[in-house]
Amino acid sequence: MTTAHLTKTMQLTEVRQAFIDFFKSKNHTPVASSSLIPHNDPTLLFTNAGMNQFKDTFLGLEKRDYQRAVSSQKCVRAGGKHNDLDNVGYTARHHTFFEMLGNFSFGDYFKKDAIAFAWEFLTDDNWLALPKDRLYVTVYHTDDEAFDIWHKDIGLAPERIIRIGDKGGLYQSDNFWAMGDTGPCGPCSEIFYDYGEHMEGGLPGTPDEDGDRYVEIWNCVFMQFNRQKDGTLEPLPKPSVDTGMGLERISSVMQGKYGNYETDLFVNLMNATAQVIGVESTYEPSFKVIADHIRAVSFLIADGVRPSNEGRGYVLRRIIRRAVRHGNKLGAEGVFFHKIVPALVAEMGEAYPQLVNKQAEIEAVILKEEEQFAKTLAQGLRLLSGELESLNTGDTLTGETVFKLYDTYGFPTDLTADIARERGVGIDEDGFNVAMEAQRTRAREAGKFDVDYTSSVKVETPTEFVGYDLLDNQSQIIGVYQDGKAVKRLGEGDEGVIVLSATPFYAEGGGQVGETGEISTSTGVFFVEDTKKSGTAIIHYGTVKMGEITPNQSANAQVIADVRKASAKNHSATHLLHASLRAVLGTGVAQKGSLVSADVLRFDFSYDKPISHDELATIERMVNEQIQKNTPVQIEYLPIDEAIDKGAMALFGEKYGETVRVLTMGTNADNSTFSIELCGGIHVAQTGDIGLFKIVSESGIASGVRRVEALTGMGAVRYVQTGEMILGNLATNFKAKRGEIETRVGSLAERNRELEKQLERTEQKLASLQAVSLLQNAVKVGETNLLIAKVVGVDGKAIRGLMDTLKSRLDGVIVLVGESDDLALSASVAKGLTDKVKAGDIIRHLAGELGGKGGGKPDYAQGGADKSNKLESILTALQTKLTGELA
Repeated sequence: MTTAHLTKTMQLTEVRQAFIDFFKSKNHTPVASSSLIPHNDPTLLFTNAGMNQFKDTFLGLEKRDYQRAVSSQKCVRAGGKHNDLDNVGYTARHHTFFEMLGNFSFGDYFKKDAIAFAWEFLTDDNWLALPKDRLYVTVYHTDDEAFDIWHKDIGLAPERIIRIGDKGGLYQSDNFWAMGDTGPCGPCSEIFYDYGEHMEGGLPGTPDEDGDRYVEIWNCVFMQFNRQKDGTLEPLPKPSVDTGMGLERISSVMQGKYGNYETDLFVNLMNATAQVIGVESTYEPSFKVIADHIRAVSFLIADGVRPSNEGRGYVLRRIIRRAVRHGNKLGAEGVFFHKIVPALVAEMGEAYPQLVNKQAEIEAVILKEEEQFAKTLAQGLRLLSGELESLNTGDTLTGETVFKLYDTYGFPTDLTADIARERGVGIDEDGFNVAMEAQRTRAREAGKFDVDYTSSVKVETPTEFVGYDLLDNQSQIIGVYQDGKAVKRLGEGDEGVIVLSATPFYAEGGGQVGETGEISTSTGVFFVEDTKKSGTAIIHYGTVKMGEITPNQSANAQVIADVRKASAKNHSATHLLHASLRAVLGTGVAQKGSLVSADVLRFDFSYDKPISHDELATIERMVNEQIQKNTPVQIEYLPIDEAIDKGAMALFGEKYGETVRVLTMGTNADNSTFSIELCGGIHVAQTGDIGLFKIVSESGIASGVRRVEALTGMGAVRYVQTGEMILGNLATNFKAKRGEIETRVGSLAERNRELEKQLERTEQKLASLQAVSLLQNAVKVGETNLLIAKVVGVDGKAIRGLMDTLKSRLDGVIVLVGESDDLALSASVAKGLTDKVKAGDIIRHLAGELGGKGGGKPDYAQGGADKSNKLESILTALQTKLTGELA
């Protein structure tokens, strides 16, 4: 493609800034990109669109200080329902990470202005100046209003405006957008760019629409309906606008390039990749994969995701390993992927300072995962070699094994096929595809979120929170709900929701659970089981315990005082713990989540190794020192920029407004502040109110993420007392002083280990003696030795030792059943006989007859089952079966 038809070209950073500047000139408020980890949204694995952070605003659950917004939102589509991972590198425009340019109207302008803004930005000489004759648009087939705006106001000829109908059902159209099965929805209008006649493909809505000539660059979504569960559409009281344009895609247009990977950003990243690996840069898929994946990986790590075996961490791990595999295909030796981070920071650090601030952390996480993957690859090779050793030339490696190598060890199927081919073995591609499709089905199911947005309680009137100063107050009931719908009463035993004009109940947030208590009126008592936020309202969930509750009643709301006090102690201790962790382990420690209840506090944080006992003791002592100082907990409200400049740390996963609540507690030896954080939670008045702090556990919950659980107040006292009681009982039983118990227990453990070794040696001798006796029961089937035996008093571990002894003395087929508390099954087949019978088949058959489980390789397999009074007859039948197969 040439740039002859373009009047200007723009780099990616220039396009991003031009978009924001244009909409600022149209009175839109610039809003920073939200985290890739969606805030309080269980329906999403990752942020995947610009509108995600505004979802509650569109739903009417949250109000903003502005009605127009513009943003460049970082997005990831690599897991759950939106997964482009396998396409990346092999198409022109698929990415795991991308930026979505968007402008939004919350009940302000609608179709006419949205369309006018889009057209002006794309075509005006002061902005992108795209040729108008290269732009086509689509509208929903019944949206005459949008059609007329494009034709009469913008001046597009009717043949350049394409009506797109439904596909398979009402409102199932590329030009009808919906937030979910229920909730806000409406028609949309897409703008397409024509790359020219030299490209194959037809207009949208034609049989050739999947070609590459016409590419969508902008989508205007007109939210004007609220879809109910029964499928009916109710008009929204305030229609809104959500538009989106992929930054990478429009940048390729502005640079006269067909594919996104030919633009300046990706070319620079691919050149950096080539330099790191030491090869010449090309446009082959592996370079594109690495250039794309370094962005997704770096931004995910910067937003707090760490490699793990589940959820977001598993997706991150897959992306890293996919990039590493493609680097190996290019000839990379050893670790290399983390070395590309500096090039990314150079490209995107100015727009996203978090990359600059966390560059060292990003590099360290990637390096650790690269090193771990190298070990995993070695394990996979050992597994593959073991499987291939049991196969002969012309055999086929099972699809299950091929999939396990792919899914668990990161082996691409072509690598497995190459290694198998060297041994003269094929691979079961059909079986692999079945396993792969099963995984995709699981991923799709995990990505389906059946959320009924219409069941959310929507309250226009905000609730005043008075809980910082009060445990109870008189208030007015402004709403009573059941199953998401406003009702006129809740009767005794009914579960429902109450909304008050003012409440002392703290709503779940900042890791602290929602409070419990009672709301009472002259006619009834409502027990509050949980408290949450819904926009600016506070929602009380619970059950009517007596009488009835109706709207507009005067009510007394009372929080359970003891629970409030215990929760406050744990919440304040969490802040002191966070500061202590950073003081002992380093400022790289960052909060990754927390849970604060009346019973326990749990704190998750970034750290890449277990904390030593000495470090834990120091951390615990530091917290208790701050408690002993009994300094006041200071609270002030500041502009967020001023609070951050003052050193306040923001809590993980929280959203903050322009003015924030800043909590300061504790002092260092130099009288500087010990802890300062942004937090809206309930806290003690003075650190001494916490009483006592005791760490009860420390563990790893994901790669690079640790968890500390602790107790405070009387909970900590009870924990210490229990430990003291156990220690006292041990001292009595050992007839020793407390200081001697550790030595006594150590000696006892060593003695126990020695006795276990003696027992194992004795069992081995007994097994050898049993083997001599069992060998006499072997029979000949032709030239083959066959031994089937039940061995009483032998468990799974002992049966393996006995089998090893028998295999060394008898070449043939051996089946043993150890009968102890349950049945231990074991089978061995000499390698020269596996073409007739296989050990795995024997055990699967035997386990199936006994109602157990088992399996294994052709030459050796094992299993287990419960005891059975049919064992003798089953073994007799097995003898007959194997005799026939070996004859």
